[in-house]
Amino acid sequence: MSVYQVPYTGLPRQAAGIKKELLAAFEKVVDSGHYILGPNLKAFEERFAAFCGSRFALGVANGTSALQLVWKVRGAGPGDEVITAPNSFLASASSIATTGAKPVFVDIGPDLNIAPELIEKAITPRTKGIVPVHLTGRPARMPEINSIAEKHGLFVLEDAAQAVGASLDGKRVGSWGNAAGFSLHPLKNLFVYGDGGVITTSDPDLREKLLQARNHGLRSREQCDFWSDNSRLDELQAALLLVHMEALDGWTARRRELAHRYNDLLSPFVEVPLEGPGEYCVYQTYVIQAEDRDGLQSFLQSNGVEALIHYRTPIHLQPAAASLGYTVSDFPKTVRACSRILSLPLFPAMTALQQDIVVSLIRDFHEKRPESRMEPVTAS
Repeated sequence: MSVYQVPYTGLPRQAAGIKKELLAAFEKVVDSGHYILGPNLKAFEERFAAFCGSRFALGVANGTSALQLVWKVRGAGPGDEVITAPNSFLASASSIATTGAKPVFVDIGPDLNIAPELIEKAITPRTKGIVPVHLTGRPARMPEINSIAEKHGLFVLEDAAQAVGASLDGKRVGSWGNAAGFSLHPLKNLFVYGDGGVITTSDPDLREKLLQARNHGLRSREQCDFWSDNSRLDELQAALLLVHMEALDGWTARRRELAHRYNDLLSPFVEVPLEGPGEYCVYQTYVIQAEDRDGLQSFLQSNGVEALIHYRTPIHLQPAAASLGYTVSDFPKTVRACSRILSLPLFPAMTALQQDIVVSLIRDFHEKRPESRMEPVTAS
């Protein structure tokens, strides 16, 4: 039980609204005796592909596996390089590094996503692909990224872990690149009760290879074409996801309503995440930027609000990345953002009263410490 009067997330309350449907789906799967690669997974994959505007979707064990399996099938390995952003969750880079390939980082723009204008400078003869991250549920600048990739013959793998349902100019993430990886972790907007992930692609050949790659490399029960992992999404989780898909649009609408209300109420005090032209953001995290971020976080937490940081230390400064040779001065916009970002509670079951508590505390903090108050900056 959370000790916070405003917890970071409200999963039990969110699930309570569809608990009857979830239990019915659970019971149906249990009674079926079919628990792996069954009809619920097939139905979910078809529905999720249609939702994203992609031809195919494949359920896998988790979001990291979604990215790893694509690079495995694409043959990434030692000597190859893949370009991505340094301010994401570790999996964006680790899924590259665990193939033996080298993650190559590019600094970010005001939207906290990779800056397309910096990508070409990072391309070398060894570059195999680009991993744009739709961070916080905000779509990256995919037309520009795709144009660069096409010019240089590069594979584009969207890291859409945080962005199910987000779109740019009416086109949803998961349908922009050659493939995309989604996470179904419980903190994501579409989630399972444990771990899960999804890959989307419109390439039938890639899909066929991925179907084998997620299942030991098996072509049939008797023939294994290549060594691979066991990375299947369980039939039970797929059945529960079908229930969640019915609720997803409503959950997303509520997130956006809360985010826009935060924007209106907080813009005098902190930098808020304003949407740019054509963007439809889904706010998997609602991230503000504040001059005295650590002081504000401490103040909120001491007053019962569970505010978190995603992510305090950028990937290129993690101990695991030391061999890549990056320094604190390489990506100044990333480093500055990581010192200022703060994720506020935002979840579909959040009440107006809970949000008012958060807003009131932020207002109190800045009124008591006028030096920490800042002129808002439009993050477009």
